[in-house]
Amino acid sequence: MRASATSLIAPLVARGAASAQDAAPPGSEESTRAGIQAVLSVNGQSHRLTIDPRTTVLDALRERIGLTGTKKGCDHGQCGACTVHVDGKRVLSCLTLAAAAEGHEITTIEGIASPSGELHPMQQAFIDHDGFQCGYCTPGQIMSAIACVKEGHAGSEAMIREYMSGNLCRCAAYPNIVAAILAAKPKMES
Repeated sequence: MRASATSLIAPLVARGAASAQDAAPPGSEESTRAGIQAVLSVNGQSHRLTIDPRTTVLDALRERIGLTGTKKGCDHGQCGACTVHVDGKRVLSCLTLAAAAEGHEITTIEGIASPSGELHPMQQAFIDHDGFQCGYCTPGQIMSAIACVKEGHAGSEAMIREYMSGNLCRCAAYPNIVAAILAAKPKMES
C-alpha cells in the first residue's frame, strides 16, 4: 500500500516542481499572457484584466487597477483591513479570488463618497468622532461599519462591538469607532 501511494504522488510532486521552475516571474509579460481574462466591476466602472487565476480581489484592486485605499494587513483574513463590499455585503478581499468576483459589483472605500465629493455619512462620522489614529485600518473599518448598519447589527454598542470584532485597530480607537457608527446610523437610515 505504501509503495502504491508513493508511486501515485511522486509524479505529481515532480510535475508541480517542474512547472514551478518553468513558470515566468510574476508581473512579467510571459506570466500575464498565461493568465485568465476577467472583467471586474469596481465602483461602477468595468475593468478588463488578464490575471493569474490565484489573484485575489485585494491584489487586483491594488496592483492591477490602482485603487490602494483597500489595505493589505495580514493577508490571512484575520484583521479586516482589506474589507470591501461585493454586491453590498462585506467581504475580506484578501480571501476572495478575483475570478470569483466577476459578474458582481465591488465597492471600495474610494467608491462610497458621492459623485460631488461629499463624504459618506460613515466617513464623516469617523472624522467627527476621531475614529482613527494611524488610519491604516480605517478603510476596512468604514466598509465594515457601513455593512454593520445596513445589515441591522447597529442596535446597541454591544451589537456593534460584536459585529466589528473582525476588524482590528492596533491604535485601539474602538470606543471612537463605536461612537462614529452610532452617529452615522440615523443619517444612513434617513
